[in-house]
Amino acid sequence: MDLKNANVLLTGGSSGIGKETAKQLVLNGAKVVITGRNLDKLNAAATEIGAIPLHFDVSDLESIEGAVAETLSLLDGKIDVLINNAGIGVFPELGGISAEDLQSVYTTNVFGLTLLTQEVVKSFKAQEYGNIINIGSTASKKGFARGTVYAASKFAVRGMTQCWQAELRKFNIRVALVNPSEVATAFASEERVERPEAPNKLGALEIAHSIVSLLEMRDKGFIPEVDVWATNPF
Repeated sequence: MDLKNANVLLTGGSSGIGKETAKQLVLNGAKVVITGRNLDKLNAAATEIGAIPLHFDVSDLESIEGAVAETLSLLDGKIDVLINNAGIGVFPELGGISAEDLQSVYTTNVFGLTLLTQEVVKSFKAQEYGNIINIGSTASKKGFARGTVYAASKFAVRGMTQCWQAELRKFNIRVALVNPSEVATAFASEERVERPEAPNKLGALEIAHSIVSLLEMRDKGFIPEVDVWATNPF
């Protein structure tokens, strides 16, 4: 697709992968609505990168329909791309997992992601065109110690992505999964402070580049899934 003048909704755009992806899309000429839970942080990010802020928490399931309606209003009635980037993680060992751990992570990473996509897909089907990028994780393909809650949520996202690919291709809707390995961002930081980029870890730019590259492929083809690893993780 041609990103110039494309209309994009990107969740979790206040920092990290989301912010960098929105920045790269704006630089390519797209009109991008970014969402975030912290209003001040969201507005600052939007001003910095030239995006449009929408104060929205995807875990607030009752607000999803209204958020999509507001996005359509901000984007002149049309969404071309949905990037499901918002996500959280907790990492207790088995024996220390609570129902609240499962509920909080699944509400954002699975329930909210699904219901938001379902709402956006209504307009995608009506226009017989659309692009969905789900941000997974290499944890969606292989579990790890202390990863029960987080990895399970990302396994779910991977499974849902494959289901949507099967359902939506006939409507000319492309669905792709991007699986980052470890990225130096504010993810899983209680203070939500960005970590400095490290030589042995990916930066947000590598993931943003992957997303932009997937979208820029001609509309007649799509890449179902891509894993992104650091070249030298040692």
